[in-house]
Amino acid sequence: MRLFFHRLKKRIAFTTSIATDVAIFIGLVLIGGLGSSWYMVEAGSRLTTVANGPWVMWTSAGRKTSDPYTRAHFARRGALVLSTEVARTYIARADSDGAGLHSSCDYAINGQDLPGRWWSIAAFNSRGKLIPNALNRHVYTRDDVAIHADSSVLITLSRDVGPGNWLPTGGAGRLVVVLTVLDLKPVALTVEANDEQQVLPTIRRISCR
Repeated sequence: MRLFFHRLKKRIAFTTSIATDVAIFIGLVLIGGLGSSWYMVEAGSRLTTVANGPWVMWTSAGRKTSDPYTRAHFARRGALVLSTEVARTYIARADSDGAGLHSSCDYAINGQDLPGRWWSIAAFNSRGKLIPNALNRHVYTRDDVAIHADSSVLITLSRDVGPGNWLPTGGAGRLVVVLTVLDLKPVALTVEANDEQQVLPTIRRISCR
């Protein structure tokens, strides 16, 4: 009888060990699958995005043929973007040094005008909402931004009022900057046009509080 219980105890321990291993394996698969899916929707990959400095563009955004991850990315944010067949929408959540954008810091967005194209730069909070401010100033476009004689453009982001092209960030916390480039030529933009090689503005942190 003692031998029987000993063998039964070993069999139960063996079965429990297998069940635990299976449960751990299934858990890892589920966590890995959910984690990778979340990352693909949130940050994208080389298959769905193009990076240029701090800027990221979803290559099939707004298209009827866009992939599920791209559709889920913008649906999750409730955002409507122009199709990449006619425009480019670049999104920056970090500065040119890789540090996350935050309203406790001041930034300088510096770049060149894009002749023949209409463009805009807007600041949002991390939820994609416009940042409330007394001036109702949220965006600069090629139509109203001050362009220097050498065709350079400087836009500053800060809480405090600043001279020139200034966008207020208030107490928004984490920031998102969106650059939209629209081709004014008869021929629509295509991904094959190598637009990712376009020199986009840098985003430099000036100071933090």
